[in-house]
Amino acid sequence: MALRYTPLQSFVESSFFTELSDRKLNDYKLDSAPRPISGFMTSPLHLNKFNDKPIINLDYTSFEEPEDSETTNTVAGELLNVNTIEEFKSFDKLSSLKSWGEVLRKEMEQSDKGFTEKFYLLAFADLKKYKYYYWLAFPLLHSRWSLVESTNNNEYELQIEEYLKKKPSTFLSVQGDEIVAFNSSLDSSMFVYVDTCLNPDNWPSVQLRNWLYYLALKGHKCIKLLVYRNNGSSQTLKLALDEGFDIKEAPKVTGWERTVQGKLGPKLADLGSLINPSQLAEQAVDLNLRLMKWRVAPQLDLDIIKEQKVLLLGAGTLGSYVARALLGWGIRNVTFVDNGRVSYSNPVRQPLFAFKDCFSDGRQGAPKAERASAALKEIYPSVSSKGYNMTVPMIGHPVTEGSNMEENYNKLDELFGEHDVIFLLMDSRESRWLPTVMGLAHDKIVINAALGFDSYLVMRHASLKTKNRLGCYYCNDVVAPSDSLSDRTLDQMCTVTRPGGALMASSIAVELLVSILQNPKKQHAPAGDSTKFGEVPHQIRGNLNTFHQSKLWAPAYKHCSACSKAVVEGYNGEKWEFVKRCLNDKSYSEEISGLRQVQEEAEKALEEFDFEDEVDDF
Repeated sequence: MALRYTPLQSFVESSFFTELSDRKLNDYKLDSAPRPISGFMTSPLHLNKFNDKPIINLDYTSFEEPEDSETTNTVAGELLNVNTIEEFKSFDKLSSLKSWGEVLRKEMEQSDKGFTEKFYLLAFADLKKYKYYYWLAFPLLHSRWSLVESTNNNEYELQIEEYLKKKPSTFLSVQGDEIVAFNSSLDSSMFVYVDTCLNPDNWPSVQLRNWLYYLALKGHKCIKLLVYRNNGSSQTLKLALDEGFDIKEAPKVTGWERTVQGKLGPKLADLGSLINPSQLAEQAVDLNLRLMKWRVAPQLDLDIIKEQKVLLLGAGTLGSYVARALLGWGIRNVTFVDNGRVSYSNPVRQPLFAFKDCFSDGRQGAPKAERASAALKEIYPSVSSKGYNMTVPMIGHPVTEGSNMEENYNKLDELFGEHDVIFLLMDSRESRWLPTVMGLAHDKIVINAALGFDSYLVMRHASLKTKNRLGCYYCNDVVAPSDSLSDRTLDQMCTVTRPGGALMASSIAVELLVSILQNPKKQHAPAGDSTKFGEVPHQIRGNLNTFHQSKLWAPAYKHCSACSKAVVEGYNGEKWEFVKRCLNDKSYSEEISGLRQVQEEAEKALEEFDFEDEVDDF
C-alpha cells in the first residue's frame, strides 16, 4: 500500500509584505537576485488540533537572522522577488524546481548527518496597488516506498520529548533503547520522524518524502519508522523500498504549493483595501521617484529633495504650477503666501482652484493662499501645507497709519527662518524686493520666476558668501523698483501672458531647484556649475514667439538696490525700521546702495557732453 502525505502550506502575514516593500524600495531596488529569508513552523511539542497541516509561516522577522523559540522551529528559505508581473508569470517553475532538487540531492550525497530543509518563495510586489503575488515551493524528492505495516506505538514518546526539549530535530535514530541524533552510518534498528502536523487521518507531513529518499540514497531498503506526534497518536510504520526503484536515476521533484482548491497556482495578497489610502499614495509617489533613480539616475539624492521646506510667495498661476511640480518631486512641506482671492478667471489658469472657489465666501472668492494649501492636501494628503492670507510689504508703497504692514513683515521674517527654499512668484516687480533682501539676509535658496506676454525668466539668487557672486532680479536696474500697481487700467490689472508660458516657467523653476540641491555647493554654486544630475545655470530666459530658450549669467551689481552688501547690512542692522524707510521712500534704498551717486554721476557726465561738437562733426 502506498504511503499518503499531508501537503504543506504557507501562511504569509501582512507584516512580511510591509517589510518586503520597505526593502524593495530602500535595498533591493531592481536587483532580483535571490535573498535569504526564513520561515517558522510550530514546534512539534506545541502542536494542537488546529495544526492539522504543516504550515510554513512568514512575517517581518523572516528577513532577519533566524532564531528558534520555545514554540517554533526555523525553516531556511530563499526569496526570488522579480520586478514585473510578466517575469513572475514567465518564471520557469519546472526547471527551477528540478535544479533545486539537484542541489538538495548533492547535499544528501555529501552528508551522513542529514540535510537542510529549504523552501523558495517566488514573489512580485506591485507597490503602487499594494498587491503581492507569491508562490512557495518546497522541493520534494520522490522515492517509492510501500507501507507494509502500521501500528500505534508510543513506546519512546517520553524519551523523544525530552530530547526535543534540548535540541529541536526532525529526524532521529533509535539505538537500543536510546534516542540519538540521526547519522546514516549508524546501524539503527528504528528511525524517528518528528511530524510537523496532527492530521486526523494520521498522514505524516509531506516533508517525510525527502527523508525517505535520503534513506534510499544511503542504501536502506527496509526500515521501521516511528512517526512521533505529541498528542499520543504516534505510529510505527514498516516500509519497504520498491524493487523497481533505481536510486541512480534523477529523481522526480515536486513541491510547488497548491491553492486551497487543490490546484497548482500562486496566491495573491491584496492589502490595498486594508491600508490607509494616504499611505498608498505616499508609497506610490515614492516608488515613481525611486524608479527614476534606479533606472536612469542612480546618483540622484532623493532624500535631500524630500526634506526641503518650501515657501511660495504667490499662489496664482505660477504658484499653483510650482506647487504641483514640487509634489511630483516628493516635497512634503509647502507654504503659500498671497493676499488675493480666487476670481472667475483663475480656475482655468490656476490648477489648484475650481469654479466653486470663486464664491465660497459669500459673494467673494476664497483666499488664494488658504485654498491653495487645502487643495494641495486634497491632491496629496501626506503633504504638510499652510496658507497665509497676507500682503508682502512692497517698496514704493508707503506704510499708512493703522496698517498691519509691520505685522506682515514680522510674519514673513518668521516664515523665511522656518523654510529652506523661497520661490518668488508674485505678479508685480516691487513685491519681490523685500523677499530678495530677506533671502540674502537669511542665506536661503531663492528662485525667481517672472512672466512677460510671450517670454519668461527663471533665475536663482546667489548668497553673499559666494565669491564672484551672481546677480539678483534687480541687478540690471538703474533705479529702485517703485509702485506699478496704482491707477492701472483694466488691461493692466491682469497678468497678460500666453497661458503656456506659466507652465514652462514653473516647471523650469522647480527643475532648477532640484539641480541646485544635487550640487554640493547648493546656492553657492557658480554659474554653469554641473553635477552628475545636470547643470546649475544662473538664468533661463525663454521666448514663445521664437520658441527659443537661453542660459545666461550676470554678476551681482555692487550698487544693486536689493542685493548690494550695503542694503543687506542695513536690513540686518535695523530690520523693520530699515524696511519701513525703504517702503516710504524708494530713494532711500538708492542712496544707501550707492545707486543715487551713480545716477548723479551719469547726469553730470551727460551735462558735460558737448552735443554741438557732435552735430558739427556729423
